[in-house]
Amino acid sequence: MAEGADSRTPGTDPGASPARRPVQGGSGGGLLPPAGVHLALSVIVALGVGAGAIWSESRPTPDVGALPAVYAPPAETTETVRLSWGETLGDVLYSRTGMDDNEVDALLRAFRVEASPRRIRSGTSVVLLRRTGQERVRAVDVELNLDERVRVARDGEGWTARRVMTPVRTDTLFIAGAIENVLWSSILEHPELTGMPAADRAIVLHRLDQIFQWQIDFSRQIRAGDTFRFVLEREVRPDGSMRSGRVLAAQLRNQEIPYHAIRFDPNGDGRGTYYDLEGRSVRRAFLKKPLEFRRISSRFTSGRYHPVLRRWRAHRGVDYAADRGTPVMATGDGVVIHRGPKGGLGNAVVIRHPNGFRTRYGHMSYFARGVEVGTRVRQGRVIGYVGATGLATGPHLHYEMMRSGRHVDPLGIELPPGDPVPEDRRGDWERALVRNRALLSRTPAAISPRVAMGGRSPVEEAGEEGE
Repeated sequence: MAEGADSRTPGTDPGASPARRPVQGGSGGGLLPPAGVHLALSVIVALGVGAGAIWSESRPTPDVGALPAVYAPPAETTETVRLSWGETLGDVLYSRTGMDDNEVDALLRAFRVEASPRRIRSGTSVVLLRRTGQERVRAVDVELNLDERVRVARDGEGWTARRVMTPVRTDTLFIAGAIENVLWSSILEHPELTGMPAADRAIVLHRLDQIFQWQIDFSRQIRAGDTFRFVLEREVRPDGSMRSGRVLAAQLRNQEIPYHAIRFDPNGDGRGTYYDLEGRSVRRAFLKKPLEFRRISSRFTSGRYHPVLRRWRAHRGVDYAADRGTPVMATGDGVVIHRGPKGGLGNAVVIRHPNGFRTRYGHMSYFARGVEVGTRVRQGRVIGYVGATGLATGPHLHYEMMRSGRHVDPLGIELPPGDPVPEDRRGDWERALVRNRALLSRTPAAISPRVAMGGRSPVEEAGEEGE
């Protein structure tokens, strides 16, 4: 071996510099770097000063300046037109596209394969798509509803139509808050929901009311200082509106009593229902009220001064003040045994339920379609609309409940519970409980106004950790 040559494998000496380690190679017997080192040197040369920064962090990296921005024109342009009153799709095509009669007729024929142009209403969005720099329209998008549109595109010398679904993304919201006055304003004005359309916030409130409607009457039992938190999974359209949404878990602390609802689908049909932490159904055989978010104007009592008859008499039901036309729901499953005028109740519906219960709904303006004597109705079905028929001074609903032929106070009776989690699905329920309860624990702690002023929270008083 030549003097000065290193017999060790290149790269095994940690003290040697990779760029200076001499090895024998080449036909002339000179000192050349091996192939791997030669490649590394080439990379260093190619990277220039950037590579130098790798070998020595003390060397400053020179500022090479910013590259000028490169702007690419869009591949196509869009023009959105909303149909005005009395305007048709054909009118838009004639006035905005420059097409002749034959071309417009061909486009409309293609459109009719998917939808009828006669059913397009004023306000419908029509989008005209053109290649950048071209006047000729290459495609037309016509909105059918929030989730569907028809695209009519050029196909050679003709047109082809197809339905296109509006894309959505799925996200999860973790919401918590305290009620200062009413739950309605607490939800609609919640800072975490301000980016959601007002109509969607109303839907969220409706979902919560549907979940807790058997335990709590939102119109009369909510108090200032009550807290809520829930987890909402939703599908969101590009415009920010909600296609669908479902509450995975919720907690409402009403007058320091916590109520929980955990979603579980025991039948595997995608509908799902809600149970408390022990697996008991939150449903009851009857709803607490036949209307949503309404004020009670008169309660069940043995003596009340009648405003029409002007004398004292028993009031065997509950009156709910509501606007004329407000939907009235059946509070339980049953069969309609009366539909029509019924003395002082005016237009009334009477429903027979299992276990000897009957409910009566009076003073309605008109009845829901399909509600006849003998009709089987499900809990929550709309059976009529608020009015002022019979002995009534203004629009409201009179609601009665009877058990075994005797009137009972609908607001004071203990209602029978629904079915618990089926025993053969108990294992699946336990897993759903752990998963959805963990999601609920991720919601921020809701602070009631009383706590903000220095008092102890209901959670602290109960000795709980976030539940």
